[in-house]
Amino acid sequence: MPRKISILAIVFSILLVSVSTNIVNAEIIPEWVKNNALWYGQGVISETEFLNAIKFLIENDVLVIKDSEMRFSKNIDATVIIPNGNSDIGNVGFYLPLNLEIPVGTTVTWVNEDSVPHNIQSQDDSGKVINIFNSSPLNTGDRFEHTFDEEGIYKYHCSWHPWRVGLITVN
Repeated sequence: MPRKISILAIVFSILLVSVSTNIVNAEIIPEWVKNNALWYGQGVISETEFLNAIKFLIENDVLVIKDSEMRFSKNIDATVIIPNGNSDIGNVGFYLPLNLEIPVGTTVTWVNEDSVPHNIQSQDDSGKVINIFNSSPLNTGDRFEHTFDEEGIYKYHCSWHPWRVGLITVN
């Protein structure tokens, strides 16, 4: 629960800073943003869904953050979900998010929410498995963590379901 509160505090701080030139009142913030924050706080939607909504606002210039306002602590955590149905070749159950962008020093945790085992295998540009981060089999509910200490673009896949690929971009 403390993590949810701190993430909500950061997001609302960013929202307040971004509208600081205007008079801040409840009418300025769209209803769907308020609902997402409420649902996240109640546990109705996941942290990933909530953060993807905020990311959408930033990417579409609805929420504008100046670089000077963006500050990261040294110990940042990020999560990649392996959703249920990810193993089916015809399914659209990709990794969530498919391309995760993080700062150096971030620990990424993959969580298997699928009903079948998966693994995480780092790959080079040709698709060959390389020894940067490689998990053991992850059963439903299992987690795998890796801390990214160097900038770069890191590709990965599940060796049992090689059509499922993901990307970590470290800045």
